[in-house]
Amino acid sequence: MKTVLITGCSSGYGLETARHFLARGWRVIATMRAPRPGILPAHEHLRVLPLDVTSGPSIAAALDAAGPLDALVNNAGIGLVGALEATPLSKARQVFETNTLGVIAMTQAVVPGFRARRSGVIVNVTSSVTLAPMPLTSVYTASKMAIEGFTGSLEHELRAFDVRVKLVEPGYGPTTRFAQNTDIRPEDVIPAPYAGFAQPILAAFAQPALVTTEADVAEAVWRAANDESGQLRFPAGADALALVANRG
Repeated sequence: MKTVLITGCSSGYGLETARHFLARGWRVIATMRAPRPGILPAHEHLRVLPLDVTSGPSIAAALDAAGPLDALVNNAGIGLVGALEATPLSKARQVFETNTLGVIAMTQAVVPGFRARRSGVIVNVTSSVTLAPMPLTSVYTASKMAIEGFTGSLEHELRAFDVRVKLVEPGYGPTTRFAQNTDIRPEDVIPAPYAGFAQPILAAFAQPALVTTEADVAEAVWRAANDESGQLRFPAGADALALVANRG
């Protein structure tokens, strides 16, 4: 039985991905900063562990408790929408600590075991903001674009040890908690001079023509984790697939 550790399982894509792997016979280590009773049904092949990807001791404790892994899914992340001019630098650092450095730290922690066994797969979940420039997401986009470059380079590096590295690029999921997983409100980072520019953009966010569901992402992560073709990128969701198609 294979074992996967998934970060950011408290809601949204991570939670559904944990369910998806569990239903397909994997042992699942579902991690989140603050585990809540009942978030996932009890199962003999499921373990829920606390994990803060910005804390070295927390990473070490979670991996020690998890034991040997066959797959790591770096899904944990925080969102941020707003004009760069009004975004506190402290908030930008917080976004990078989780979305970028947290992924790097988790990856660095599992690589020695994967390399020694010459097996394993790392799946990094980014975003469709990496597929096309989108307004009012500059800091968030930067944090995810960094992981795109990191993953592409790492794939070459670990291929020599038979360790696979993949990217999943989800679109916008309005049924997830993306807009609630940050402590800063859009109205706080959209100053008056930007109001006219931002209004139609925020209205479009509220009524998107195409969306991504949790199931779309869970299936894409599953395909990525089991893919041996050498494919690096796995767009997930109708909107992400449309962006890829429009790029030609």
